[in-house]
Amino acid sequence: MNRPETSFGARPWIQQHWDVRAAGNFMLGGAGAGLLVAAPLSLGAALVPALGLVLIAAGLAAVWLEIGRKLRAVHVFFNPWTSWMTRESFAALVVFAIGASSFFLHEDFLRIALAAAALAFLFCQARILHGSKGIPAWRAPEVVPLIMLTGLAEGAGIALLFGDAGVLLGLFVLALLARALAWSRYRAALRQPRSAAALEPAGRSLLQLGTVLPIALLLFSTVAPEALWLAGLMAAATGWRLKFALVTRAAHNQGFSLPHLPTR
Repeated sequence: MNRPETSFGARPWIQQHWDVRAAGNFMLGGAGAGLLVAAPLSLGAALVPALGLVLIAAGLAAVWLEIGRKLRAVHVFFNPWTSWMTRESFAALVVFAIGASSFFLHEDFLRIALAAAALAFLFCQARILHGSKGIPAWRAPEVVPLIMLTGLAEGAGIALLFGDAGVLLGLFVLALLARALAWSRYRAALRQPRSAAALEPAGRSLLQLGTVLPIALLLFSTVAPEALWLAGLMAAATGWRLKFALVTRAAHNQGFSLPHLPTR
């Protein structure tokens, strides 16, 4: 009899500790961090970094809802030497501190510092997955550039809703192509068949609807400027779909083997 994937046994089963709320942190927080990186290139003034901060806060709130005892969330700050989740929390504090300062001082160097802090936050997010050694789909080194470039592509895509500065368009195209390459490298390195099968639909969507279509829409935007908005939204939506699948559907552990069985 075939056992369900969630049952205990020698075959890999999907982890049950992180659900859609944890995925929301990677989806919303990653896009928010990417948006803060793209903000200095955007024409949206204070609205763009404000939205980036809101997305990061929403992602952190989503993962906070997953905690059984909510007041224990403060424990996340207790282990910065070994925990990438702790480092992500400290990076978030720096992001919010610089973000709050930038609303009052309006200095260009603060926008650059905010982008750098957001990039550090995005790096910590990627290393959280990479540090989960029991999940083959997460521990592959190729997951780090994939998560980071996905966040940058999402952020640049959302920034297109507020302006189409030439440098921002360049960042958007570069992030899309780099993300597609990162996905191809990650997919080639993934040796877990169940995880690979779970990611395949989202990966095809990322390449077709999240890379080829947005670039084609950019060319069409010379006739219809609204195509830029659709290109940005498609880049963000396909990135979110991939991260949702990675956290909730492709998170199989490696199972275990019994090379020596007792005999009677």
